Amino acid sequence: MIERKDIQDIARAYEPADIKIGMIASHSALDVCDGAVEEGFPTVAICQKGRERTYTEFFRGQRDASGKVIRGMVDEAVILDKFNEILLPERQEWLKANNILFVPNRSFTSYASIDAIENDFNVPLVGSRNLLRSEERGEERDYYWMLEKAGLPFPERIGNPEDIDCLVMVKLPHKVKKLERGFFSAASYQEYQEKSQELLKHDVITEEALAMARIERYIVGPVFNLDFFYSPIEPNLSKLELIGIDWRFETSLDGHVRLPAPQQMTLIGEQQTPEFTVCGHNSATLRESLLEKAFELGQKYVDSTQEHYDPGIIGPFCLQTCVDKDLNFYIYDVAPRVGGGTNVHMAVGHAYGNALWRTNMSTGRRLALEVRRAVQMDKLGEIVT
Repeated sequence: MIERKDIQDIARAYEPADIKIGMIASHSALDVCDGAVEEGFPTVAICQKGRERTYTEFFRGQRDASGKVIRGMVDEAVILDKFNEILLPERQEWLKANNILFVPNRSFTSYASIDAIENDFNVPLVGSRNLLRSEERGEERDYYWMLEKAGLPFPERIGNPEDIDCLVMVKLPHKVKKLERGFFSAASYQEYQEKSQELLKHDVITEEALAMARIERYIVGPVFNLDFFYSPIEPNLSKLELIGIDWRFETSLDGHVRLPAPQQMTLIGEQQTPEFTVCGHNSATLRESLLEKAFELGQKYVDSTQEHYDPGIIGPFCLQTCVDKDLNFYIYDVAPRVGGGTNVHMAVGHAYGNALWRTNMSTGRRLALEVRRAVQMDKLGEIVT
C-alpha cells in the first residue's frame, strides 16, 4: 500500500487556488462534476474512447468571462484508449502537475487493477484507498467480514446449494457484462439447478463463477441505498451525515414485475429468468422512526472501518439495505466510496442533505464542500489517502 504520508505531502504541495476535481468518466461522474462546479472547482473527466460524448459534448462545461459556469459541468475531458491507462506513470504525473484530487468510483476500481490502485497510483484520492478492496466479494477481509466484525445485520449465508430450503438470492458476476450481476433467485435445490443451467446455456454466468457464488436468504422487502458521508474534519456537529436515499431500476427484473402473473408464467428460454442489471435509480425517503436505525448502521460501519482499516472511511459511502416486515434492516452490499445512485440527486440535492445544509446538497456537492473546507482549515491531508 502506498504510504499515506507520501500522498498527504503531494496534496499539501498543490496550489490551493488551482485545485481541480478529477474522476473516471462513468458511474457517478456527473454528480461529482456538478458538485465540484457548485463549489467553485474546475473538473477533469477521464474518458475512454468510444464512450466520451456524454462528457465531451452533451455535458461539456461553458464558463463566462468571469469564470462562472453557465452551462454543463465538465471543464476538461481527457480521452484515453482504455480507462486503465490512467495508471501509466506519465498520466499520473500529469494529474499531479495539474493539482488534481481524484475521486474513486466503481468504474475506477473495476477497470483499473486494485493492486495498482493500492501500490502504484501515486495520486491523492479523496476517500479511503485501503477500503476499496473490501468491495470485492470473496476477499479475505471483504465487506461481509467487516459487517460481521461490526455486528451489523446481513442476510444469512447458505453454504451448500443442496441446503436451500427457502427463497434465496444467488450472487455472482455476469459472464459478458463484466461490471454487472448474474444474480438469480431460487426457492429449492431443484430450482437452483434449473435456473443455473438455463443461465449457463445462455452465457449469462460461468461454471467457475457459479462454484464461487454466495447464496443468501432472500429478504422480502423494499430496497434502500443509504448514501452517507463521513467527515473527519467536522469540528462541532455530527461527523456522520445521511445525504440521501436511492433505489434501483433493474433489467430485466423490472420488466418482469410489470407483467401480470399469468403472463410471467408463459415466459420461456432466456426470457424466463430475470436479470438484475442496474440501469437507473430513483429517490426515496424513510419513515422517521427508521432514521435513527439507519444512522446506527452507518455509525457502526464507520467505527468498524476505523478499527480495522486505519484511518477508516473518509467521505461518501453507501450501505445497500433491505427492510423486512418487522422493519429490520439487512445490509446486502457496501460501497466504500461514492455510490452508484447519487446522480439521482445531482443538482437538486436530496431531502436530507438539503435540510441539513439549508441548500441543494448532493453527494457530489458534499464531497466538493469537504475539499473546500479542508483547504480553508489547512486539513487537506486529512481527507486524502
